[in-house]
Amino acid sequence: MLKKTFLCILLFAGFSGIQAQKTIPFRVTKYNNIIVKVLVNKKDSLDLMFQIAMKEGSLSPERKRKADHVLFNKEEISDHNTVDIGTISLKNIRFTDNELTGHEADGKIGTGIFEGKIFAIDYDNNQFVIYDKIPDLKGFQPVKILLNENTFYISADNILEGHQQQEAYFALQSGYSGGILYSNDFAEKYELNKKLKIIGEKNLKNSKAESLVIKQGVVPFFRLGNFVFKDVSAGFFAGELKTQNVSYFGADMLRRFIWIFDAENEIAYIKPSKYYSEPYYKLN
Repeated sequence: MLKKTFLCILLFAGFSGIQAQKTIPFRVTKYNNIIVKVLVNKKDSLDLMFQIAMKEGSLSPERKRKADHVLFNKEEISDHNTVDIGTISLKNIRFTDNELTGHEADGKIGTGIFEGKIFAIDYDNNQFVIYDKIPDLKGFQPVKILLNENTFYISADNILEGHQQQEAYFALQSGYSGGILYSNDFAEKYELNKKLKIIGEKNLKNSKAESLVIKQGVVPFFRLGNFVFKDVSAGFFAGELKTQNVSYFGADMLRRFIWIFDAENEIAYIKPSKYYSEPYYKLN
């Protein structure tokens, strides 16, 4: 009888562990963006790009799929929407209209789908995993994160020349296809235009004929925690416009790890993914 009772307890514990996590499948585009399929208001089937730097959702003016059942007010905001994503049903999701998004997407969806939960971005298995408590962390390393205005920030070391390290904070930005994008302040302070080997450049002008120059350089070494990357492709802006206020840790770098986020305790856990040693993405 005791053995049967113990076996029942084990089975129940195992079943509870399975029930304590949910998964959401996704696909990764050739632009390194994560795309999830969602059903909005039980009617509109959309492909949305996951944006880790926002909480709610948005729809693009260039969307290919109809979203006739998402009703916007004159401020282009729609509240109280339902979203079915994977096996999860959510209520009271806000969408903003006419926000540009990544390739192959009708809009964006943010971290609000994980509200109050621990979640993983598992690039090896193309899925999000949602947990009620911290899972097994074997093989993972902790990384301190800061959460400010729905954006996660991490600290990393940049070795631009010699052995001197420059610490900087980077916003996690899954909508940016590239790897590292430096802020204007960092680029000017450390004279990236002089110190980095430049491998690409693009010149743009706005309606006022002001120039925006995007340069692609090579950072000799970049370190996140105990992980060191060599000859990392990194972008920065030059020219008259100074609009890049923060540095980005973009999708090309994000995909190189499996991530587990514990936002409440401001910590993430990372380990190398199948993309860890892939060639760096080149911006066209």
